Amino acid sequence: MFTLATPASSPSPAPSSTESLLPSLDKVGSDIANACQGDGFICATVAGLFDGAVWAPIVASAITIALILLLGVVIRNIAHRLITRVVNRAAVGGPIATRFRRGSVTDGIDALLHERRKQRAETMGSVLKHIASIVILGTTILTVLDRLTIPIAPVLTSVGILGVAIGFGAQELVKDFIAGMFMLLEDQYGVGDVIDAGAAVGTVEAVTLRITRLRDADGRVWYVRNGTITRVGNESQGWSRAYVDVPVGYDTDVTAVRDLLERVAKEIWDDPEFRETSIVERPTVFGVEQLSDSSLVFRITAKTLPTKQADVARELRLRVKTALDAADIAMVPSA
Repeated sequence: MFTLATPASSPSPAPSSTESLLPSLDKVGSDIANACQGDGFICATVAGLFDGAVWAPIVASAITIALILLLGVVIRNIAHRLITRVVNRAAVGGPIATRFRRGSVTDGIDALLHERRKQRAETMGSVLKHIASIVILGTTILTVLDRLTIPIAPVLTSVGILGVAIGFGAQELVKDFIAGMFMLLEDQYGVGDVIDAGAAVGTVEAVTLRITRLRDADGRVWYVRNGTITRVGNESQGWSRAYVDVPVGYDTDVTAVRDLLERVAKEIWDDPEFRETSIVERPTVFGVEQLSDSSLVFRITAKTLPTKQADVARELRLRVKTALDAADIAMVPSA
């Protein structure tokens, strides 16, 4: 007997790699159309205008996405305008030095204080603008992706994992930036200030969110990371104090020396060259600061503008020496 062999069923063609990886345009269109169910204002309006056409939901979704992008850009511009207004208001203000002086404030001091406020405000304004742009535009993009029926959960998960990885890998850098932001917000120091940053002492030449550049008395430039600064001593904020110790003989008339120092204090306070540029208040004579078997030490102090204490102290020493010589009162080494 002869049996007829049945032909084998032909295998179905395997889908191409491109079709397996990329969704079809029909599926994408249907997903976008399904995202607009007609219950929204734009969907209902477009469906009414085109009598419920098949492609009306796609047009409505496209209009919605365009409006979302436009709204994101508008909100970002508004936020930048508000930040700019706040920065300009913070950069302009009354001179700080007027709170510590009696008399006219020089133009140079006003310009220095204004420039410092302006630099600090502009730096913080730049940081705030970048943060606002990232938050607003990032939210806009995620909203658009959700409207396109693209799952955003994997995106958020990837961003979270990337943020954790960057946080672990750049801990010192993040620490420096956070310390720099708080330093600017609290106005701990600025360009031109003389500070003690622990690792270095000198005049601040540049301040960024990451580092502070100092130049010490020898001309050496120091670059100090903001995250490593645990304490700051600022000699340029508000006011400084100059003091001069005057040692005289043990047998010297205390009242006479005190009266002489009071006259010196009054003379330098009445001198417009110092009162208008260096001295904040009338110098004070503290009287006998130290007492030993060979000498009496008087102390005279003066509140000055920042970084002016050395100049005032030198002038006080010169005037005290001249007054003591005129009164025939000898100075002796203190014990």
